[in-house]
Amino acid sequence: MPRLLLLNKPYGVTSQFSGNPREATLAPLINQKDFYAAGRLDKNSEGLLLLTDDGKLQNRIANPDFKLGKTYLVQLEGLIDTRTLKQFSEGILLKDGLTKPADAIQISTPNDLWERSPPIRFRKNIPTSWIRLKIYEGKNRQIRRMTAALGFPTLRLIRISVGEWELGKLRPGQHKQISI
Repeated sequence: MPRLLLLNKPYGVTSQFSGNPREATLAPLINQKDFYAAGRLDKNSEGLLLLTDDGKLQNRIANPDFKLGKTYLVQLEGLIDTRTLKQFSEGILLKDGLTKPADAIQISTPNDLWERSPPIRFRKNIPTSWIRLKIYEGKNRQIRRMTAALGFPTLRLIRISVGEWELGKLRPGQHKQISI
């Protein structure tokens, strides 16, 4: 029976168990053996990372051919407008091609988020806005590149779901195991 771990990956942690000795890894967070990350979440992003002990499940989660939507809360520098939000649904041209259409809506500042360590940069004269963004592919640093291409740099990026699996109430560094 395949097992799946849902982990709230903290900011600054790489999505692997070993690597550069000066970088934080998953090793101190996960004490079960034979689990591997299904997909990736870059070091500067937070939130849901799925880990499994089953190769077929790992492929189903990570392979873009299966089109599992991934949903993020994104804090942007600047005040986003409706016209810019619409551009996500049309695809955004990046250096490596046009992104697939994404779903983006503006949201209020989430009130149940944990503090990030270190905190995001704060500029007194530059407002920020939040969006909920769902993508159906996973190009390298895609969301950061998409928002930058539209003139709204990403300040904070938190994945809250992958397919049917949700972060829920897990706090940074916490995980829970579910059977599939």
